Amino acid sequence: MTDTRPSFYPVLQYRDAPAAMAWLEKAFGFRTIACHKNPDGSIAHAEMRFGNGMVMLGSVQDEGPFAFRTPREAGVITQSSYVAADDVDALYDRARAVGAEVVMGIRDTDYGSRDFSVRDPEGHLWSFGSYRPDFG
Repeated sequence: MTDTRPSFYPVLQYRDAPAAMAWLEKAFGFRTIACHKNPDGSIAHAEMRFGNGMVMLGSVQDEGPFAFRTPREAGVITQSSYVAADDVDALYDRARAVGAEVVMGIRDTDYGSRDFSVRDPEGHLWSFGSYRPDFG
């Protein structure tokens, strides 16, 4: 039997991970699959699902080998996440309704996708589109 679980999992850190999780649920419809909290209430590790994909996230660590800065704190974006979706227009309207910062409005591309890009409250760039690469 072939393992059909995804092989790649983007990992993001947020200064306020509980608020980010609530926002991702409200803006895009992500569902929390697992959430492990630290004694101080910050998030040690969480998993959120969208369709058959998943993102892992946690609270920013200020020290150690996994010390991150949010894009807003760093002043730059160093990566982005692309999420394939079925009803891109509805998702765009939903994200705008909760105040997502639109980076690129909804559009049709020359490669057949309908997509858009927004930033979440801590500056992470999220792109959603109808394009689904073929694994061939």
